[in-house]
Amino acid sequence: MLMQNSSPVAGEPHHKLASRRLPVSRKNAGRALLVLASLAFLLVLLIQILHATGTINAGFADWRPILYAYLFWAIAFGIGQVVIRGERGRRALFLLPAVLFTVAVVIFPTLFGIYIASLDWNLSSFEGPHFNGLNNLIGLFHDNYYWNALGNMVFYALAVLGEYAIAFGLALLLNAEIRGRKFFRVVFLLPLMLSPVAVSWMIGKSLMEYRFGPAATLARGLGWENPAFFAFPWIARLSIEAMDAWVSIPFIMIMLLAGLQAMPKEVTEAAKVDGAGAWQSFRHVTFPLMLPVSVTVLIMDQAAPPTRCRVLSIACIAIDRMSGTAPGSPCSIFS
Repeated sequence: MLMQNSSPVAGEPHHKLASRRLPVSRKNAGRALLVLASLAFLLVLLIQILHATGTINAGFADWRPILYAYLFWAIAFGIGQVVIRGERGRRALFLLPAVLFTVAVVIFPTLFGIYIASLDWNLSSFEGPHFNGLNNLIGLFHDNYYWNALGNMVFYALAVLGEYAIAFGLALLLNAEIRGRKFFRVVFLLPLMLSPVAVSWMIGKSLMEYRFGPAATLARGLGWENPAFFAFPWIARLSIEAMDAWVSIPFIMIMLLAGLQAMPKEVTEAAKVDGAGAWQSFRHVTFPLMLPVSVTVLIMDQAAPPTRCRVLSIACIAIDRMSGTAPGSPCSIFS
């Protein structure tokens, strides 16, 4: 009994009780430290914002003191958590670096980007930035280049669903008992090992070359007199998406294949015993069980296609002097 009471699980209420029995003066000191550190950080940040907008003359030459103030606030926040919460505060310190890193890398750049979007900043002028309010946002919605880039980004994002359907079919095929299954697994994973620039050279320059490329030769044989894959808007979009799909489908496929192999075989065998066909088994058993993996794969792959398509289009510009990312082109996007 004594050994059971000394275990970490049994000692959990003891730690909570010890945290509750901390002196009130200690908790007040920790709260005071947090308040003072937060006020100091907000004061430094406010001074720099007012200085940057030209409201006051006092301020810092750059934003580096804000970073130092943030680091000091983070240290004070960790000390305050330990002082206020005791053992529970020490445990929370393990999560603190990840939280602070997210705030510094994600939340702060987002807020800073919103702040920059409200400025009229001509880099070639010596006057510096001026507060512009929502005029930049209003002008953005009246810009045809913006709507063109937005449409391209929506197209590339929705095209991931088509890539997912093809990858799911390949995963089901490679999960079945077919000959050469290991060989096809290796072959399908080869595009994933190549860089986007290499893919753009192999497909954009070699296969889709409008004079001597195999794809152009095949298109001429089918009746297309001038097979220029990057000269027309929708053909250029489909060509860029084809290069992106050739890279991203293997990643989706291997993730789905791992999920299929982790599925219990008893479930599918029970469906067959109940008289379910191939489509019914997939619709009511396989797909619902694969839904968590599918959602994870789609979320991971949704953020990548616009970036990859931009890299591929830039590579095509460097190779063939195409207008892939020129403003208003069918391949321009925004991030």
